[in-house]
Parts: sequence; C-alpha cells; structure tokens
Amino acid sequence: MDGGEDFGPWLARQLRRLGMSQAELGQRVGLTRAAVSAWITGRAVPREDMMRRIAEALGTDAGTVHTRTTDTVSVRPVSWYHRPSHADGGREFGNPAAFAFEADVDVLAREATQNSLDERLDRACPVRVRYTLHELSGEPLARFRDAIGWSYLRPHYEAAAAQDQKVGRVIAEGLRDMNERDRLVLLRVDDYNASGLTGDDYEDGRFAAVVRRQLDSHKSDDGAGGSYGLGKATLWATSRLGLVLINSTLSEPHEGRSQRRLIGRLELPWRMVDGETYAGPAWFGEPDTDPGARKNVARSWWADEETVERLHLTRESEEPGTSFLIVGAHDVASGPNDPAGEEADEEESVQTMHRKLVLALADNFWAAMTSGSTTAPLLEASVRSLRNGAVVMKEQRVDPRIARPALTRALKAFFDGQTVDRLTEVGEVAMARVPLKVPAIRGRGKAVVHEAVLLVTAAEDRDGKPNHIVTMRGSRMKVRSVRVSDLPLGAGPFQAVLLAGHAAGQDAAEADRAEAFLRASEPPEHNKWAQTEELRASYSPTAHWRISEFTTAANKAVRAIVGRREERSQEGPKALRELLGLEGAPSAGTKGGGFPVILDLDAFVDDAGAWQIEAEVKLPVRKDPWVMSPVARFEVRSGGRPSVAWSSVVAGDNCRVVDDALHFKAGARTASFTATTDVSTHPVRAVLAGLVVDLQKSKGASE
Repeated sequence: MDGGEDFGPWLARQLRRLGMSQAELGQRVGLTRAAVSAWITGRAVPREDMMRRIAEALGTDAGTVHTRTTDTVSVRPVSWYHRPSHADGGREFGNPAAFAFEADVDVLAREATQNSLDERLDRACPVRVRYTLHELSGEPLARFRDAIGWSYLRPHYEAAAAQDQKVGRVIAEGLRDMNERDRLVLLRVDDYNASGLTGDDYEDGRFAAVVRRQLDSHKSDDGAGGSYGLGKATLWATSRLGLVLINSTLSEPHEGRSQRRLIGRLELPWRMVDGETYAGPAWFGEPDTDPGARKNVARSWWADEETVERLHLTRESEEPGTSFLIVGAHDVASGPNDPAGEEADEEESVQTMHRKLVLALADNFWAAMTSGSTTAPLLEASVRSLRNGAVVMKEQRVDPRIARPALTRALKAFFDGQTVDRLTEVGEVAMARVPLKVPAIRGRGKAVVHEAVLLVTAAEDRDGKPNHIVTMRGSRMKVRSVRVSDLPLGAGPFQAVLLAGHAAGQDAAEADRAEAFLRASEPPEHNKWAQTEELRASYSPTAHWRISEFTTAANKAVRAIVGRREERSQEGPKALRELLGLEGAPSAGTKGGGFPVILDLDAFVDDAGAWQIEAEVKLPVRKDPWVMSPVARFEVRSGGRPSVAWSSVVAGDNCRVVDDALHFKAGARTASFTATTDVSTHPVRAVLAGLVVDLQKSKGASE
C-alpha cells in the first residue's frame, strides 16, 4: 500500500480520535471485529473496494486512507495537561536540572548551540542556528497570550508565584514585569540542517528525551558536545515563566508526517489550584485518545500554518530542525561579555541581550564557524531583534574572522596545510603535536597515545586577551581558554589553540579513544578537562593525571614555539649539594647519573577492589643490572601515606622478578612491570584513596 504511516497504527489512531470501536467500524463496512483487528495488527490489509468503504465510515476521502499523511479528524482542540501531584505526598518545588546552569544568555547560547551542533544532519553542510529576540506589548501581547490559553494558565502561575521559594520568586518577577510594563520578551532558537525531534511522544527518541525526560541526552556520537542531558534545561531556566514552546520539522517522518510538530512544556513548582494539587510540569498539546493511563495527557500535534504563526513559531523553510520559543526570556547576569554593563537601561534589554548573544556565539564557536579551502564550517549562526514584528536590530551573522582573527587564521592554516614548524614572520602559524596518553577503560585493553594538534600565531587586538591557549575537541566548541604561564622573556603576544580528539583531523591516531576520554572528563558545563565521577567510574581514579600531563605538555610546547629559555644547570652549586646531602648520585659505570624512576603509570581498581598498575620505568644506563623494589602507598585525605603489600608483581620488558625484587636488564634505558595490591592490607577501600608507587633500592643490591 502506498502512503506514509503503516495502515494498522494509522487506523487504530483514527478510531481512538473518533471514539469508534473496532466492532462499530466492522459493522459499518460489513465485516467482523476480527477482520478489523487483523488490519490493525498488520496481519492483513484491506482490498481497494474496502478502502473506499473504510474512508466513508471514517468520514473522510479515499485519498486520506491511501496516503495516511494526515488524520481524518485533522485538528482536535489543544489544551494544557498538568501532571497530578504524587500519591505518596512528595513535592518538587522546581526542576533541579534548571539549577545546574545560570539563567544567562551567554550560557543559553553555549548550551543550545552545542545541542544543535550535535544534531547536524548533513555532515557536508553546516547546521544553521538563528536567535530571534522579539519583544511583545499591547495588542500583539494580548493575541499571544490568548493563543497559549493564558486565562487557564493564570491561576497556576499565581499559585506558584505565591510560594516563598526560588522558583516562585522568579515567576513572581516575570509576572510583575509582564503585567506592570505590558511587555514580554520571546527568544526563539531555530536550527536548520538538524535532525528535529524525531520519535514517539513517550518512548525512546529525541522527542521524548527533550520534552518528557530529564538527564536523557539521547546522543550516541562520541564526538557530541553534550553528554549529561542537562543542556536543554537552560531553555526553561532562561524563561522567567518556565515556559518553552516547540515546533519541529522532522528528518524522519512520524505518523506519516514531518512538518509543524508542536508541543509546549511548562516548568512550575508543586501547587494547589481550586482545591486540586499538581506535581509541577505541564504540557500544551492535543489530549491523547489512548484509553489507557495516557488518556487526556497532552501529546504533540500537527499544527496548521495559522496556529504556528499565532504562536510565533513559523520557520523560514521546510528544512529539518527545531524551533524553541522561550517565553519571558531574561538575563540574570551582567557578565564580562555585557557591553552595556550593570547600568544598561531596562528599555534597552533586548538590544543588550542581542549583543551578548553575538559575543557568546563568537567566543564559544568561532572554530566551529571557521572553514578552509576544502573544509566546510560546522556551524553558521546569526542573531536578530524585533519589537511587535518591527526590526529593532537587523540580523547579524557571526563572522569568526572579525570576532577572532588570529585564532581563525591559525585554524584555517591547519585546514589548508599551511603551517610551519617555527614562527619567523608575522602572520605565520606554527604547528606542533602534543601527545595524550589515553588509558584503557577499566583495565580492558591497553593505553594508547593520541597526538593532538597545537597551533600558535601572533595575537591581534580583536582576539581578546593574548597569551592564552584555547582547548577543544570534536565539535570545535571552546572548552576552556587559559593563560600560558612562565613564558620566556621577550616572547611576543600570541594566541594558541589545542585541537584534540576528532578536532585534530580525520587521520589523527586514536581520535575516537581520545574523544571519549576527554568527553568523560568534562563537567556538565563542558568548560574544562578534569576529574569527574564519569572519568573515575569509566577509567580509574588516577586517569585525570593523563589530562594534567597533557596540558603541561601543551604549555611546554607553546613556550618552545614562542621563544627559547635559557638553559639552567640541574645540579646546583657544589656547596649546596653537599649541604642537602642529595641521594641518587651517579654510581660507577652509570651514564647520566641517578636511579631508576617511574616514567609512566596506568592504574585502575579491579572488581576485587585491588589496585592494578602498569608501570614504565626510566633507567640510567650502567654496566650492572638495577635491582629495585616497588613500594605502594595509599594517598589518603589526612595523615601519612600507609604502605600496602603486593599480591603479585609480574615482569615486563627488560625486567625479571626475583624474590619480589625487580631486576632491570643491564644497559637498558627503559623497562616495565605490572603489579596488583593485596586487598587484605588496604587500610581503606581502594576507591577512597589515591595510589603512590615508588621504586626503592632493594636490600642487598649492589651500588
């Protein structure tokens, strides 16, 4: 059969929408209920003549039954569904996810744009994101409030605003601003060339992850910027009224359709209205006709163009993507990017938010918007502002070449293969490789080395603060910008960018492993690489040491590019050496001096609660073997470092184990060994402490 949606599910929904039973339809078409049931379950399909009789029974035409891209009752009255309060008496006075971020347009621009980047559909083209600020007042405001059923919502808002807690106070301020000043600011975020909110209203999919659930990121791509499912909460956090309306054009049809899929979600605290208590969230949509537990729950609906226009959700094209309309948008912070500062006039708030959005997009996504001669940008972004439909500030496309000229030059040179090893002329871009050792996940497999790309070029005034290094990975969103310390004297101002994971290029070794590792090291704000619970759980409690080594190596590489430092003696004055009584002096036959030291260490806690380590040892070259004993100590929060015993020590390269001592091969420069701690000697559980491993000279060993 031709058409969009499968016949069985489509027919079942039409019967629910019409309140018609299977038996009643069977009577109207002259068949039994069992025959209708076979159609609905997909065990049979009706003949052509029966299709016409079904259309007549449903009150529609045969074309609708054939194509199944619309419903027989195309529009049902939409309404608000408020979740009833919990039967056990539990109460939530707000959505905790909304408190993970500041209600600031800087944060909104970062989180919402990141989500759009993660949903880029055609990987050969950029995702286009447009921010529209629209201030309503007077008659346009009254029409919009009618469209969202304000008279029905008002008692719920008033009940929420009367509560003396944070969400209630924010809502009260939003109502006061709207009522006393007769104004409401809408902020719409549109993306194009994106997946759209595909999937069922309730089951797993993009739609349910955004509209129905919390902490569900629904992202399978390791290169995705988000991973916590918290970013979408910034949309509701930016609304003083806790209200977001959504219009999505789907990349994959649902119910045979893909355009103008609408839904609204309202976040309010627990409240009592007209003697009834409500749990918190509410949805604006079509009452579900499912006879089960979801009956009358508001689900998405396929709106007509007039409804979409009245709700200020009209999209500029049929290209897949989603429009989020934040109702009552506000900006709580006058942060460092606010050009108007704290003295900005309230009447200029739309203009101020416009400028902040442009600056935030440029600061966080200049790299995603940069292209090369054969490399397309990942993102295009713009901002515009309206007041009652009239243009206040015309659409402004964010240009990374204007916002971050030096950094953009550096990235473009990398894309075009025009980097150099060393800076000798103004405008050149130097490139170096920085190793990142990626540990194995919970001890499965072995650690690998990923080579990130470091780019350094002379700074320009418009780039902001000089002598910083910007870090990023796959989506090329800025993770962090940090000043490079301990620069050599005479080093000129510069800008640097560190590209890791997929951002290091398609041919970068172990990019997938590096991407997953760095993603696990980012907190919900995705603004640094450091220790996180996910990193500790997926890798080991010491995995973050690899990040410290990585950033240290990157800073060292920057210093090497911008200037040479004066070589300094590592030994110090003879008198001082004698006073300190330094150990580890070179022994006879040793070249380079010193004792074996652990150069690299991978460690994780196994299922038995024991630490397992894999150590690489640096050996000063000498004629005789080195005989050393590995010593393990716990790094606890207070007190000394208690020693723990080994349950096993296993030799690796250039090594053998004799009576629990490590015998390193004479003349070797490196060696390795593995070991496991004895759980019975642990003073605390391994997951509650760090591990320090030293090499000590074994008793009886020769000098």
